[in-house]
Amino acid sequence: MAKQKMTKKQREDRIKAAEERAKREEAARERTERGKRIFTIVVCVILVLALGIPTIGLSLLSGGSM
Repeated sequence: MAKQKMTKKQREDRIKAAEERAKREEAARERTERGKRIFTIVVCVILVLALGIPTIGLSLLSGGSM
């Protein structure tokens, strides 16, 4: 069985399709990374507020100076 040869047009179309798939995969990967980064920043802000506000509140209520 001889393997059928591709024409130049078919080869170009396959290359173009592969490049498009690679671009879509890269875009999806960037969106995922950006989402993870935003999630990390939000968690850090929540932790800072959750630990900072009670500390400041206790120091103000106890009458001590910061």
